[in-house]
Amino acid sequence: MTTVQDRRDVLPRSLPPRGLSRVEAAAYIGVSPSIFDQMVNDGRMPKPKRINSKPVWDRFKLDEAFSSLPDEGADNPWDFRV
Repeated sequence: MTTVQDRRDVLPRSLPPRGLSRVEAAAYIGVSPSIFDQMVNDGRMPKPKRINSKPVWDRFKLDEAFSSLPDEGADNPWDFRV
C-alpha cells in the first residue's frame, strides 16, 4: 500500500508539495487542524480545491492568506476577545 510518505519520497526534498492535506495545511501555517477549520470557515484561510473527493489546499494560496493576516498589535478584526 502506498502511503503519503512514500509518494513524497518521489519528490526531491528541496521541492515541497504544492497541494497539502488539511492536517498538513494547518501545520504549515502553525495552527491546530481545528483552528485551521475555523480560519477556513471565517475566510482567513482559503477553501480547498477538490481532487476527486479529496480536499487539497494550495500552498501558494496559504502563503497569500498568511501574509494577509494582521501582525500582532495591528488592528485585528478577527480578534474576538472581549
